[in-house]
Order: sequence, then C-alpha cells, then structure tokens
Amino acid sequence: MTKPYSGLFPVAPTPFTDDGDVDFDGQRRVLDCMIDQGVDGICILANYSEQFLLSDDERRALTELCLDHIGESVPVMVTCSHFSTQIACARAAHAAERGAKLIMMMPPYHGAGIRLDETTMYDHFARVAEAAQVPVMIQDAPLSGVSLSVEFLVRIARTLPLVRYFKIEVAGTAAKLRKLIELGGDAIEGPFDGEEAITLMADLDAGATGVMSSALLPDLIHAVIKHHHAGRRPEAAAAYQRILPLINYENRQCGLRAAKTVMVEGGVIKSDHVRHPLEPMSPATRAGLLELARDAGPLALRWGK
Repeated sequence: MTKPYSGLFPVAPTPFTDDGDVDFDGQRRVLDCMIDQGVDGICILANYSEQFLLSDDERRALTELCLDHIGESVPVMVTCSHFSTQIACARAAHAAERGAKLIMMMPPYHGAGIRLDETTMYDHFARVAEAAQVPVMIQDAPLSGVSLSVEFLVRIARTLPLVRYFKIEVAGTAAKLRKLIELGGDAIEGPFDGEEAITLMADLDAGATGVMSSALLPDLIHAVIKHHHAGRRPEAAAAYQRILPLINYENRQCGLRAAKTVMVEGGVIKSDHVRHPLEPMSPATRAGLLELARDAGPLALRWGK
C-alpha cells in the first residue's frame, strides 16, 4: 500500500512577463527554486497560481510543462476545479495522464446564487476521482462560499477511497481538523491546512499531516514541520515565531503577490506582474514585505543571485 502523501506541498506561482504573457522559462525556475528548498511536493494551478486568470490553453500548457519539468523529483498536485463536472473530469484525467500524483479541487460553485446540495457535490467528486484514478483533495475554503460539514467530508472519505485528502482553511481550522480526524479515523489519509500556514502550529497540534503554504518561504516552514513531527514542539514553536510576522504580512497585506515579489528580488523570476483586474503591490507594501523577508532570510530571496 502506498504511504499517504504528507509534509509540505506549497503552491507554485505562475510568473508573467511585464506584458502579461506567461513566462514559461520563469515557471521552470520557480519549480527548481521550490525543489531546492526540500519541499515534499508541489501544487500547481491553484488560486495562488492565479488559475482564475489563465486561459484553457495556458493552463493545459502549464500542466504539461510543470509535470514534465518536475518529473519524479517530487509529487505534483494539480488543481482542477470547475463548476462543470465534465470539464473538471477532463482536466483531472489530463493531469493524471501526464503524471500528476494528486488532484485538488474546490466544491462546484458559481457566484453567490448557484450552490449545489450535498448529493450533487458528492457525485461531482466521485466522477472526478473516477476520471483521474489518482487521489483527490477537497479544498475547503471560504472562497467558494460553500459549507462542507465534517460529517459530509467523513462520509466522502469512507465511501470514496480516492477522495481522502482535505485541505482545510476556514475559520477555526484546527478545530475542524481535529473533529475530522476524530470522526473519520483512518479514512482521513491527508488532513492538510493552508492559508499560507498562518495557523500552522495550531493545525499541527490538531493532527494535520500536510501543509499547503505559498512559495514564499517553504524552507523555513519546513523546519517547523520537521521539529513538530519529531516531537520537538518547543523548537517548532520557536522556529514558527521567527517567521510568523512574514507569514502574517503575506496573508493580510499581499496575498498571492508576495511570493512573486520575493522571487523577483531573489533573481528567480524577472517580473512580479499580476494580471488585471488584480493590481500590483504598492511601493510601501512591497518595502514592508521585503524588510520582513530579509530578516527571515528565505532561500527564494537569494536563490538566483
């Protein structure tokens, strides 16, 4: 039996040129920089990859580029969310055919007024898993506006063997993780947290076995996880305390722009462009981010120099 995936699976940003075109060479450098930080896996085409600003052709090309470039270096998780079950299935099947080890998806939603009941969502997840034939992670995040009860997630895990990974990033993540693990037992193969690891220590204490941060400081987050998993909680807490100001600034002030800005400063990519209608970071916010980053010293800040 394959050991469940665990550890640090940060989200790879999608670099663009200053003109807004996908920087494919830059994407390869992003992936190399992440692998050099000792990550346990990489997630591509997530929300922090600006997947909602990519054309279908671009996301297909990026899926193939990333999977071909990474190869067997680390497992790759591909986000395949879509309201259409047919499209989500096609994306998942393509990713799996190209070598993806896991699929991540949000529950199907479209704006505030189009929500589905649990029976329909269950069928959506089941069909995607059937199409991909690799493990599927459900992303439980406020962005969807969909409420996923612990009882519903446990039912999925117990009846859909390929859908036993869950990325929880809602208010009270640690409490939801703890309840999910308690009620689901061995059926919960991958309880992960997210949201840039801003609640990392509480989530690890609750039993999270995986973490999905951004690509801003994987090497420094990885140290926290290693200490915690080895039972060295004081060392984990101290390591986390040192990087929490930077994580907080990313989460509350910068969002997905933070990793790109640090990677530009570190010579990983040439531009931190974000596609409109997203706006670039203000000079003051950028200065505040880089001040904290220099103090923390993530590898991304010096990788390309």
